[in-house]
Amino acid sequence: MSATVQRVARRSWSGEEARLRVELAAAYRIFDHLGWTSLIYNHVTVRVPGPQRHFLINPYGLMYGEITASSLVKIDLDGRLVEPGDGPFGSDVNPAGFTIHAAIHGAREDVQCVVHTHTVAGCAVSAMADGLLPLTLEAMMFHDRVAYHDFEGVTVVEDEGPRLVRDLGDKCAMILRNHGLLCLGRTVAEAVIMMWGLERACQMQVAALTSGAKIHACSPEIASRVAAQAAFTDQGPRGDRAFNALVRVIEQKDPSFRD
Repeated sequence: MSATVQRVARRSWSGEEARLRVELAAAYRIFDHLGWTSLIYNHVTVRVPGPQRHFLINPYGLMYGEITASSLVKIDLDGRLVEPGDGPFGSDVNPAGFTIHAAIHGAREDVQCVVHTHTVAGCAVSAMADGLLPLTLEAMMFHDRVAYHDFEGVTVVEDEGPRLVRDLGDKCAMILRNHGLLCLGRTVAEAVIMMWGLERACQMQVAALTSGAKIHACSPEIASRVAAQAAFTDQGPRGDRAFNALVRVIEQKDPSFRD
């Protein structure tokens, strides 16, 4: 995406921040394309270079399909505005989203990107007592790699952050019970493609359980084997090829995310 970076380098951003802005804006457009949005709510965030642990988040008011690299808002771990984004909502951040993302960006040095969704399938599985079941290849890729956090209400209370981080541990995927899904990545690509896999697993589980057919779950031994072979875990690549393929799709639709 080097050509794109030049289009957002008009401010004093480093080349790395310009690249991350474009990738994050692309992620929002990808989620919009895939139907993973909830109007102006939910968030995908990315930590920018530097010791301050500043991170970029969507402005509170734009639909995912409207977000551009320059409209992203830069905030610190306390939710204070560091740099507004372009547009009428450039200084506004949804406090309900900031709590989760700030807690993770502050606690996990290995995480650059945090993705949170409220999809129908993800929320449905989050409400199931047994959580994610080893029913499909996609689900077994997450065997013993998914954390769970009990619902505490709308995430606007700061003291929930430490409990969420505690429950997350060193995992990079979490089911927020009665709430939704959470995925973390060392890159934007990794977080997005991990969420694709988790969302896909949830969709398949909901389809299987509502089919009325007798369900066959694989053994823990097979599930463990699949998890060790998974393409988007710490054992394998970071999802760059799949992410870049999705970027090409949305670029054909509307390349304005790069602005």
